[in-house]
Amino acid sequence: MTDNEYRSGDADAACRINVTGRVQGVGFRYTAQQKASRLGLTGWVRNERDGSVEIYCEGNPQKIAQLLDWLEAGGPSYSRISGIDQHPVKPQGTFSRFSVEY
Repeated sequence: MTDNEYRSGDADAACRINVTGRVQGVGFRYTAQQKASRLGLTGWVRNERDGSVEIYCEGNPQKIAQLLDWLEAGGPSYSRISGIDQHPVKPQGTFSRFSVEY
């Protein structure tokens, strides 16, 4: 699913996003959690062993697109994003909020 497909849909969608760069140890997860929550998305964000951060989000496709736009614009001020890899997935529908996972 492309960014435009996220923008045009009305049904709930889900996306798995892997973010690389200087994204650990700079408050990235907490800022991403706040942004996703404000957008009304559910899911989680967590650090990966390879130094990247993984995001799983569900919700309105336009809101997912807004989260991706925020990441593409640089995300949190102290991070330095060098890559964003996104994959649409089937929504699980089991989340009631957006959380930071450890």
